[in-house]
Amino acid sequence: MTAETTPLIIVESPTKAKTISRFMKSKYRVMASMGHIRDLPKSTLGVDIENDFTPKYINIRGKGSLIKELKEASKKASNVYLATDPDREGEAISWHLCSILGIRPEEAKRVVFHEITEKAVKQAFAKPRPINLRLVNAQQTRRVLDRLVGYSLSPLLWHKVRPGLSAGRVQSAALRLIVQRDQEIEAFKPEEYWTLDVFLEGEHGEVKARYFGENGRKKALARRSDVDAVLAAVQGKDFVVRSVRPKERKRQAPPPFTTSTLQQEASRKLGFSVQKTMSLAQALYEGVELGKDGYIGLITYMRTDSVRVAESAVAEARRYIGEVFGDDYVGSGRVVKARPLEQGAHEAIRPTSVLRTPAQVRPFLKPDQYRLYKLIWERFVASEMAPAVYDTVTADIAAGPSIFRATGSRLRFPGFTKVYEEGQDHPTDDEEEKDIIPLTEGEVLRLVRTEPLQHFTEPPPRYTEATLVKALEENGIGRPSTYAPIIATLFEREYIARDQKRLYSTELGKTVDRLLTENFPSIVDLAFTAEMEKKLDSIEEGEGDWVQILREFWEPFKKQVDQAEEQLSKVQLADEPAGETCEKCGRPMVIKRGRYGKFIACSGYPECKNTKPIVEKTGVKCPRCGRGEIVARRTRKGRVFYGCTEYPGCDYTTWDRPVAGTECPACGAFLVETQGRRREFRCSNPDCGYRTQKIENYEQVARLSR
Repeated sequence: MTAETTPLIIVESPTKAKTISRFMKSKYRVMASMGHIRDLPKSTLGVDIENDFTPKYINIRGKGSLIKELKEASKKASNVYLATDPDREGEAISWHLCSILGIRPEEAKRVVFHEITEKAVKQAFAKPRPINLRLVNAQQTRRVLDRLVGYSLSPLLWHKVRPGLSAGRVQSAALRLIVQRDQEIEAFKPEEYWTLDVFLEGEHGEVKARYFGENGRKKALARRSDVDAVLAAVQGKDFVVRSVRPKERKRQAPPPFTTSTLQQEASRKLGFSVQKTMSLAQALYEGVELGKDGYIGLITYMRTDSVRVAESAVAEARRYIGEVFGDDYVGSGRVVKARPLEQGAHEAIRPTSVLRTPAQVRPFLKPDQYRLYKLIWERFVASEMAPAVYDTVTADIAAGPSIFRATGSRLRFPGFTKVYEEGQDHPTDDEEEKDIIPLTEGEVLRLVRTEPLQHFTEPPPRYTEATLVKALEENGIGRPSTYAPIIATLFEREYIARDQKRLYSTELGKTVDRLLTENFPSIVDLAFTAEMEKKLDSIEEGEGDWVQILREFWEPFKKQVDQAEEQLSKVQLADEPAGETCEKCGRPMVIKRGRYGKFIACSGYPECKNTKPIVEKTGVKCPRCGRGEIVARRTRKGRVFYGCTEYPGCDYTTWDRPVAGTECPACGAFLVETQGRRREFRCSNPDCGYRTQKIENYEQVARLSR
């Protein structure tokens, strides 16, 4: 076959090109488009609103020589195959390639595969299809819609807040979620409640039981007086086992990963950002060089919201499970209701072959690639395994009218947990396995001691990247391909920041959210954003007209923009008084909002440039110098740390939050709150190893979790 008649395959990336070249040998020439080759212009709106919202695409700057090479290669080729990714974005890239290369979309040879393995690729090339214009129109509508919103709202932010900001249909709704959570935390008022545990001696050992209620009805202990009343009521009473209820509990295996669940679990278990997870998954999908075997795609396509799995992959997994763990560990199968996508192409994220175990491919992978592949492999294998089986016991113990309940569980058969355990966003002691000694009905137990504990309700936790992705998915905001870019944009615009793993809105983010909420409520409304996502899906499914959907959105939105421009032109965002005067010129000081949050500045700027930070006090004296107080500060990247007010005279710092009103029972130093996976308090003295999961003196530290 001569060079002039060699078929041409166009993919997005060089790595994908290498992998496919290995399968197709020298019979095909494979080239990479390096992603999109055309897009809307950056300097103008690029949408002809009067002409049915026609996009005005231009070639992306810097791709001129690549486009020239693709054109020359396509002219010499006997056929041109477009093998871009199997989603809306990939379909749009192929459609743009058709336009550049002069190929009619209905005559194009579009090949789609969900995994880059020799079998899948060759099957796809045996059945090329034309460009799917429904997918193209769905992608195009999203792109135009986001351009209309961004180019209408961003200039308002530039004029009223500061240059370089942006607003977006999905981005602004995601910011609203984070701001709302911050507002809930700030408005939260802790409520006191108590638990009462009793430790009882039985024939076979000690039993721990918790107060449940009276006469079979559950009753809460709201204050210490309630606890004292229960203690008085059981004084001198026999503790009699009223009932023992053994049960069997089955814990089903989790399904294989979708994009969002992979991002969540990689964040929880591996500490990866959403963006890092997608970058690593992309490399595993496109292909990794496995020694003499060459480039092979290790996982299926990583942008999906489906948990469907090909029958051949299910069969391979079950054979593997039976051979390695035994037939008892093979699951009975799961029923999956498939999402109606074109050709049913989308699967869950899984290894392309379970026979390529993590141990076998580890020598060829970078450390983080290996960790992510191992996570995907274990989750998929576990999804086809039998459930874990637990023996559970619930015993009710009566002391007069008061009922105390003891519970326990024992793992009888590990099932899928032999391979995989899901991570937890906020693990608690209640989730841990607790064994229970044998009890019999009518048995009388001896009271050894009581343990009343005061607690306070806590506000909802701040979002992590994992829980934010979960919230976006639950609210129907964005799609698998957009979660990572949404979060990245919020960080890039400095609308949100991260303290350890917890996300919070910056002062800039709160200002932008307030301006959008007051003037464009529909844009930040979660229900409205979710409904728009459904309309975009309807275009893909052939049920919605993309021009009509854009027109229905644009007409009322344009009126909102015009009204907001008029209203905001009359409004000057006033600076908040700081309540003090400038020591340099005597004019009032005001609170300004800068890149790293609020600070105090002279109202006489630019004549007077006096500034000072706003100090968040912790109420804790510096343990090093004894003169200063520990206050919250921020690094240049916005991360919170705590240091002495006497700096630079005293350089004491800590990443952990000091807790006012606490004292280490071992050495007397104050405690600090650590910010790891499990909330914990430790001694601030580095020479003392004291740690605890709870603080008894909650009245003085009720706002700890803020």
